[in-house]
Amino acid sequence: MPRGRPSPLVELSNEERAHLVSLANSHALPHGLVQRAQIVLACAVGETNTAMAERMRLNKNTVGKWRKRYIEFGIEGLHDELRSGRPRSYEDEQVAEVINRALKTEPPDGTHWSVRTMAEETGVSKSTVQRWFHLFGVQPHRQRHFKLSTDPFFVEKVRDIVGLYLNPPDHAMVLCVDEKSQVQALDRTQPVLPMGLGYVEGVTHDYVRHGTTTLFAALDIASGEVITQCKKRHRHQEFLAFLRHIEANVPDDLDIHLIVDNYATHKHAKVKAWLAKRPRYHIHYTPTYASWLNQVERWFGIITEKAIRRGSFSSVKDLVNKIEYFADHYNEHASPFIWTATADSILEKVKRISSLISGAAH
Repeated sequence: MPRGRPSPLVELSNEERAHLVSLANSHALPHGLVQRAQIVLACAVGETNTAMAERMRLNKNTVGKWRKRYIEFGIEGLHDELRSGRPRSYEDEQVAEVINRALKTEPPDGTHWSVRTMAEETGVSKSTVQRWFHLFGVQPHRQRHFKLSTDPFFVEKVRDIVGLYLNPPDHAMVLCVDEKSQVQALDRTQPVLPMGLGYVEGVTHDYVRHGTTTLFAALDIASGEVITQCKKRHRHQEFLAFLRHIEANVPDDLDIHLIVDNYATHKHAKVKAWLAKRPRYHIHYTPTYASWLNQVERWFGIITEKAIRRGSFSSVKDLVNKIEYFADHYNEHASPFIWTATADSILEKVKRISSLISGAAH
């Protein structure tokens, strides 16, 4: 059978490839632009139009169009073509000025630009500014929180803990352990109004505090099940009691690897003495300011969202009962969290953030 004319070859420089990867992995840019970047990257590794079209569920002509557009015009060719109609109201330089101002400056009377303030400053209509912000994924109103670890043994600890996640030791159980302190038993001052057709659940803005509890939890990374216990306080005495609770609920013939943070309670002399008497226990500390490495934090987020934040509790006992009920039912259908990040990928991301911080400081 005739094979047809071969597709034009796409060759990328390192800079072009990096730019395309950034576009292809974006969660903020328009889907069409992301998809076109993915097409070009696939072309660059030799994938045929037919194979790409089948894999991405696209028309083969569409794939061929963006291959050709990239070869002819580069990155600019991946943007939508100008359609017939009235001429553009703004030149590229004006678009770039608005976007650069949003990225690199602040308004004199605030901390960040909004669509309205940028429109007033530049004389561009609000709808146009909003469209440009959306097109380029510019979100001045949002922040993403971070905190870089200052731990001198950050690299070693990351490799140690990620190694436990990706390649857990044989004949051992890996438990992610922590406590969620000051869980409040809040009771709304008036009954909750139920959700109905056309309106959401209604709650009063004020509440009565009935006290707090501390939720201790140990997450088994292999099964996803949790061992929990609620205590009035979160001193070393309570942590020791929880360790004894773990001891009573894990198999006797397995080594136990505990992943904990650097809270002073976890390093108390009596805690260390208890662990020293039990050679099968091995403790692994997360780096400072790196609680995100501890998988039990993800479980704390789940129970907070599903059972605590929107709850109304008449007493601490009522709150504790709700927590225990949730944990019991969670374990009936538990599944492990899937950890995919390697130590190298984490360290590379931290390196990039550090470079950004250094650049911003200068």
